[in-house]
Amino acid sequence: MKVLALSGSNADNSFNEKLLKAIIKDLGDKYDFDFATVKGLPMYKEGVDAPASVLALGKKIADTDMVLIASPEQQHSVSSALKSALEWLSSSVHPFHDKPVVIVSTSPMPQGASRSQTRLKSILGAPGFSAHVFAGDEFMMGLAPKQFDDKGDLTDAGTLKFLNHFFDEVDDWYAQLTK
Repeated sequence: MKVLALSGSNADNSFNEKLLKAIIKDLGDKYDFDFATVKGLPMYKEGVDAPASVLALGKKIADTDMVLIASPEQQHSVSSALKSALEWLSSSVHPFHDKPVVIVSTSPMPQGASRSQTRLKSILGAPGFSAHVFAGDEFMMGLAPKQFDDKGDLTDAGTLKFLNHFFDEVDDWYAQLTK
């Protein structure tokens, strides 16, 4: 299965980007991952044609089997960079139509960006998306600075065990959705 791992952060030292890269490293033999980020995309502006960088991201999304979004939390919501990218994508190219989407998140705080996941699920249910969002177990990793070693690998055995369980559920859901 071809999976686009999309970082919703524009931070220079993004824990959510580290999480995606750890997932890619840990599960790279199970999925065909491609990585993308919203970092560097221009802010959405109504009435303006989507720039080439947004169109390229839209093509990556359209050409994949499933999108895995790592969503940081800012002020109890998704990052402005992710929201802006989604506004471009929902108003110009619509690559999320009937696309399976899975959300993960991490945060320095104990709750692991749970509110951003809730907000993102709501956004992806809005007109212009029509995505199929995974609604099983949620992967929200708290205390991010303590979760990675110097190489960016996840260090907690319980976290790794749950991550694998989470993706087993994703696989079952995807199989049901695409049969």
